[in-house]
Amino acid sequence: MMQKEPRSDEKTISSLLQHFSGDVLLPHHSGYEKARRVWNAMIDRSPPAIVRPQNVEDVKAVVRFAADQDMLVSIRGGGHNVAGGAVADDALMIDMSQMNHIEVDPEAQTAKVGPGTTWADVDAATQEYGLATPNGLVSTTGVAGLTLGGGFGRLSRMWGLSADNLLRAEVVTADGRLVVASEEENTDLLWGLRGGGGNFGIVTSFEFQLHEVGPQLLAGPIFYPFDDARDILRKAVDFAVEAPRECFVAMVCLTAPPAPFLPEHIHGKKIVIINPTFIGPIEEGQKILAPLRNLANPVADLLQPTEYTAIQSLLDEQYAAGMRNYWKSHNYTSLNDEVIDIIVDLASHFPSPESDILVTHLGGAINDVAPEATAYFHRDAEFNVALGARWQDPEDDQECLQWARQGHSRLAPHGTGGTYVNFIADAGNQVDVAFGANYPRLVQLKTKYDPHNLFQINQNIVPSETEG
Repeated sequence: MMQKEPRSDEKTISSLLQHFSGDVLLPHHSGYEKARRVWNAMIDRSPPAIVRPQNVEDVKAVVRFAADQDMLVSIRGGGHNVAGGAVADDALMIDMSQMNHIEVDPEAQTAKVGPGTTWADVDAATQEYGLATPNGLVSTTGVAGLTLGGGFGRLSRMWGLSADNLLRAEVVTADGRLVVASEEENTDLLWGLRGGGGNFGIVTSFEFQLHEVGPQLLAGPIFYPFDDARDILRKAVDFAVEAPRECFVAMVCLTAPPAPFLPEHIHGKKIVIINPTFIGPIEEGQKILAPLRNLANPVADLLQPTEYTAIQSLLDEQYAAGMRNYWKSHNYTSLNDEVIDIIVDLASHFPSPESDILVTHLGGAINDVAPEATAYFHRDAEFNVALGARWQDPEDDQECLQWARQGHSRLAPHGTGGTYVNFIADAGNQVDVAFGANYPRLVQLKTKYDPHNLFQINQNIVPSETEG
């Protein structure tokens, strides 16, 4: 399919103002530099303009404008995507941050959420009623990107992915129409939004199923010395496999920060963190999670009753904006000793103090759903292993990229062949791996809703030439 030639002159873009009530930032405007920056500092791109819709009519206007002018577009929700798909040099950036409404219906246990909202905002609003919906591990993550890519976290073993809890969405499609995707209308589009990324349009409203959560859960990191890493990871994996759905366990290898809750002698040294959450009565959780406190001699133990919103922000500082990031991941049905050995060896040779390896336990309700029931295909995965290269100095780019890529290659033979679309750092790569056997159906859906590939700055599903 022919790709569009970008059109980006300021006179053309300024003509959008006739039909647009939101802000338009051009490169010479105050605020442009800040607005073009995203979470991953590796992404340094300068769009010809940044537009900030205030409402659905603005979104419809800018989509029609871009289509009429044959302009490329990029969509920014929270700006957290590691691949930096929110911004491109030759694309009009549609920044949805002003559309950040949240409406909670405590009786129906649902929430309607705008596309510019972060999960911290959603958690704060829903927890007023003791409710929550599954989302990610970092509260500064945007609702839109996480959900459209699947979205797993602490509540997912109980209630599935963020995408599984998406009941309804309002979407502006590539022809500038507002359509509703639900179980009653445009069911094919709802299927695609549940894990197919931002390929089919701009979601202007998400409606989620909520569940009774908190206000306190038993959660918090347990820190262990790296000398015992193999044994600790093996025992933690064995625990996770046998644990009830109320248990979520993440395992992280990283370099200990100079945190006040860690003894000074461990600062700057490699450690293993076991980070569990129990969704249920605190007393029951204390008994069930007890084995995780005795995998070796911990250097610190912060597992305690904690407010759910505080749990969700535990990793915010570790994954703060402004660092250079490059991630690679694999899915696994099990983690054998050889995989654990590779993880420990890779952690022994981190390319930077900020890099880490995150092992996330999945399964449970995520895997109750058939692979073909939603666009998110990887329902067989019990674990995801993500290599997170994080660093500050551009001069370290080569070393950090090489560590992640070589580690990814070493881990590949033991995985399912699948990966998590939100952990892909190279925009446009590994699309067939991310969507698996659902990819042909996604191509048909893309061809129906975006035949000219207006929404292509993402993990792109290319529409069919013959049908488009």
